[in-house]
Amino acid sequence: MKRLAISKLGYALLGLLQQPSSGYALRKIFASTAMKTYSDSPGAIYPALRRLEQQGLIRGSIEESSGLRRRQVFRLTRTGSTALKKWINRPLVRPDVIRGLDEVMLRFAFSEQAVGAPGSVKLLKSLSTELRSYIPELREQLTVNKSAMPTSGRLALESGLRSYECLLEWTKYALATYVRQEKMRQERKGATAS
Repeated sequence: MKRLAISKLGYALLGLLQQPSSGYALRKIFASTAMKTYSDSPGAIYPALRRLEQQGLIRGSIEESSGLRRRQVFRLTRTGSTALKKWINRPLVRPDVIRGLDEVMLRFAFSEQAVGAPGSVKLLKSLSTELRSYIPELREQLTVNKSAMPTSGRLALESGLRSYECLLEWTKYALATYVRQEKMRQERKGATAS
């Protein structure tokens, strides 16, 4: 089977198909959530599902539903699950932070279900490391070029810098959330063992 590149929409579908779903239900998720940035168009979703099925990443089967209606339900295959995990666990690099934060967040959104909390934490730590390295570079660019930049250019660079700083603060919060959850889990485990 020929292996083609998987688009962001394709990975979004693989992530959602960690729970079996129909194409119509997937379209509703895209239409009613922040995932609409990936498309809720049947002209995008159904062809993407077909491509994933042709690649052996998902499998569709017809199931009876209420009334006389039948619907096609899609499920991840083992190959699809492996591809999803590989994508989520892919090392985070500088270009991901500069041009691909939407994909990083998509990877993170599906990480816990696909690779577990340790995988989510690993991705967060990697993001934090890249941000801690990149933010000083942006500050330096601002300092060095401030006087030569038009006001709009300076403000645009400041906006980008502030958004990266905010994202770094969020990674600290997210990592602390995982630490608290693990601590609570350990405490419950200890209470159950007593």
